[in-house]
Amino acid sequence: MAPTAAPRLKARPAIPRPSRAGPPGNATQEIVDAVTAAVIERRLMPGTRLAEQSMAEIFGVSRTIVRQALNQLSRDRLVTLEPARGASVATPSAEEARQVFETRAMLESELARRLSQTITTAQIAQLRHHLEEERAAIARTDVPGRTRLLADFHIVLARLLGNEVLAELLGDLLSRSSLISLMYQSSMSAEQSQAEHVAIVDALERRDAEAACRLMGQHIASVERNLQPLSAPVDLAAVLRPGLHLAS
Repeated sequence: MAPTAAPRLKARPAIPRPSRAGPPGNATQEIVDAVTAAVIERRLMPGTRLAEQSMAEIFGVSRTIVRQALNQLSRDRLVTLEPARGASVATPSAEEARQVFETRAMLESELARRLSQTITTAQIAQLRHHLEEERAAIARTDVPGRTRLLADFHIVLARLLGNEVLAELLGDLLSRSSLISLMYQSSMSAEQSQAEHVAIVDALERRDAEAACRLMGQHIASVERNLQPLSAPVDLAAVLRPGLHLAS
């Protein structure tokens, strides 16, 4: 999901927002962003075929542009490319899922511990504002919005720590976590996830490093624990160009 500028690495957003217009040079990134957002927002299922011709028609671009985007998504492990079969949304294995959540727990627990030692009053206010946005999205049943905000919470923490490399790494892990979550029905409600975010911020505000570390670990473990098998059909055009379709 990152370009470079002077030698400092710039982390891409946790959940890219698909651009709807722009110069031709942005076409490849527009497709990458649309697929990534559809995965993160749980609109695009693992295993879905991504036919080059269909995607070229959806985005109004050449198959060469689509192929460039699919190659980039493959490097991000969101898409699988197979000879003679083409591209499909990646289908993480159970072992990969375990490793992704294990890695997140290790990184984010330590992130919470360190942030509790450096966080400022202004940063706490920023987190409280983010929590309010989460609450509002949940209250109005904005499923894509609340999903995006609940995931972005973790990237916000990394950026508050001032570690852009960690923010980029977490962005990749969150994208893969979303694919895993798409393969499983979660019995964990958005309300429960949001309440756990509140508890983490409360611990950060108290500068309680041990509690922040423990609560973050418990939060990620509860997300993983509440996953159960799920599958569903998908309309490729509807999920990649949602603005062109009426909401169902």
